Amino acid sequence: MKIYGLIGYPLSHSFSKGYFAEKFSKENISNCFYDNFSIPDINIFPTLLTQHPDFAGLNVTIPYKEVVMPYLDELSDAVKEIGAVNCIRFENGKKIGYNTDVIGFTNSLKPLLQPHHTHALVLGTGGAAKAVMYALKQLNITYTLVSRQAGENAVPYSAIGEAAMALNTVIINTTPLGMYPNVDACPPIPYEYITDRHLLYDLVYNPPVTLFLQKGADKGAVIKNGHEMLIMQAEAAWEIWNS
Repeated sequence: MKIYGLIGYPLSHSFSKGYFAEKFSKENISNCFYDNFSIPDINIFPTLLTQHPDFAGLNVTIPYKEVVMPYLDELSDAVKEIGAVNCIRFENGKKIGYNTDVIGFTNSLKPLLQPHHTHALVLGTGGAAKAVMYALKQLNITYTLVSRQAGENAVPYSAIGEAAMALNTVIINTTPLGMYPNVDACPPIPYEYITDRHLLYDLVYNPPVTLFLQKGADKGAVIKNGHEMLIMQAEAAWEIWNS
């Protein structure tokens, strides 16, 4: 039996387990099982590996995309630049880290891009934001990181005004703000300056239309949630595990 799974904490919101169960059933893939492994501390990871020597592949989610890296034997070139892992392949006794978020996000965003989408605001600075920044760089889209507090490479939300909103016609939410059950939350940007030239992308997929996306849609912006990205990154992970 090949065991695949997801590590993170907490995992009540996990998409992957249901997706892979359905995939295995639909495609008549036998001898494979996918489960959630909710670990409250990354230090438990080596113990988990000992308990499951038959792991064939793992996905990694919040809050371990960055801190799992020292536990791995090799990293893909993309991971070395991004600084975050969401997929682990087990090969000849080695644990190799990949990032399929960047594949899923790129392939999901690309069809929506218009010639005027040259500048982006990336809301949040976590592991998911790192994959988004890498993807934007590959797409030649200039980006500005936005966070609750000013940082070395980030500006605070309070610095985003009319001019910044006019320039940055792509706005990507990489934070969990607005995720179920906290559906009344949204990133504190000046939504009054959104126009029909804007593209709002939310990595959150539950609810399908977050408050962030709804506020964009109300202004005529193109909106998209992270569901397709999740499907694409899951399929990319499956390819990596079985190539």
